Amino acid sequence: MGFLSSVRDRAEKFLNEKNVVTDFLGKLEEKTGIKKKIIAAGAVSLTGLYLVYGYGASLVCNLIGFAYPAYFSIKAIESPSKEDDTKWLTYWVVYGVFSLGEFFSDIFLYWFPFYYAFKCLFLLWCMAPTAWNGSQFIYNKMVRPVFLRHEATVDNMVSDLSGKAMSAAEHLTREGTDGSLGGVVSQQLQASRRVTVTTNLCLLRPLVSPDHAGEEQICGDSGAGRHSV
Repeated sequence: MGFLSSVRDRAEKFLNEKNVVTDFLGKLEEKTGIKKKIIAAGAVSLTGLYLVYGYGASLVCNLIGFAYPAYFSIKAIESPSKEDDTKWLTYWVVYGVFSLGEFFSDIFLYWFPFYYAFKCLFLLWCMAPTAWNGSQFIYNKMVRPVFLRHEATVDNMVSDLSGKAMSAAEHLTREGTDGSLGGVVSQQLQASRRVTVTTNLCLLRPLVSPDHAGEEQICGDSGAGRHSV
């Protein structure tokens, strides 16, 4: 009874707040004459049936597990109190651990009857506004002990990986810079060699064939032009 009463009070508080959902429900209430509470209860019931029999239940379930907590997480960030911040951070930690486990077991759980309905109930339990909130229970009993036991090892591993990543980035940057400078120097050396070879050929032509004096003049002009360039 305490759980149901807490859920009902939280739902009534949410329906009395000013937000997009309550504005939409208010417009429906004006047009249909049906109270917001009844419309909300009907929507919840239809969602539950859809999770059991409908197509795309995975998307609906993930939206339920993400949209409501994301909305209240933003409100927690904007509020001066830090208690609600801790609450929703705990939820997201548990949600991440659950999603990671689901990723590796989804191929088997997909065939489990009413899987998404049970998943939705599990997420609702994790975000429930009660003292025995699911995310608090799982974090304190499972996640926190494992984290404290392996915290030092994980910190060292993260530090080593960060150092190696920085070293690799610096090495690649240095190689890229050196390669660019080497390419420029190589191009300049090749151009210098071409100019030197052309000049030497022009100087040797009169010695080999004295009849080509005119070519020597032309060649000399060309070589001078190359040197000037």
